[in-house]
Amino acid sequence: MTSLFFLSAFLAEVVGTVAGFGSSTIFLPLALLFIDFKNALVLVAFFHIMGNIGRIGFFRKGLNIELLIKFGVPSIFFTIVGALLVSLITQNILKGILGIFLISYSLYSLWRKNFRIESSTPVVIVGGSLSGFLAGLIGTGGALRGAFLTGFGLTKEKYIATAASIALAVDLTRIPVYLGQGFLENRYYWYLPILFVLALLGSFTGKKIVKVFPYKIFRRIVLVSLLLVGLKFLFEWFV
Repeated sequence: MTSLFFLSAFLAEVVGTVAGFGSSTIFLPLALLFIDFKNALVLVAFFHIMGNIGRIGFFRKGLNIELLIKFGVPSIFFTIVGALLVSLITQNILKGILGIFLISYSLYSLWRKNFRIESSTPVVIVGGSLSGFLAGLIGTGGALRGAFLTGFGLTKEKYIATAASIALAVDLTRIPVYLGQGFLENRYYWYLPILFVLALLGSFTGKKIVKVFPYKIFRRIVLVSLLLVGLKFLFEWFV
């Protein structure tokens, strides 16, 4: 089972890099098949950090500093709020919330293939706040973050670098809050160095695949997979 967990991590980073989703959106539902929600939150966050460092390094074609500040600052603040609420909500409810998020995002993205949100300062602040809150509460805000950032017409390289930088700041903010609440058990600490290596390998592999794989087909497969996982979580919430 442990080997399947690590394989899921690697594949999530590859898919996340190719499809433009945050790897945490893909990896967290998979991680929950092997470990409980709170431990998964911390491990996925650590994994996400190294993956984003890899993306920043592999796609360093410039960074939109203004957008980073406007989007990043509210993201960081509301990440703390969301992370503090995790201990107050049962794991079953959190998985249900994650299921609703995955279903909503995947269905809307399949329906509106060129979905873009208007680019303006108020919209950026709202987007940063919402995505940060979701990242802290359910461990994944990358999909919502991407929906807002695509409205600014950034080049692919700048988009990936800016999104990865914001996500890195969010992860560095929420992890201490999780650890302070005792979310990560000692038996999982040895997972961290392996996850770091897998994140870098996944980012590098994803960069290579981006150049040759039909993006639209791959993106549709990923969205349908996220939809099925979301339905599973929602079903478990009500049963």
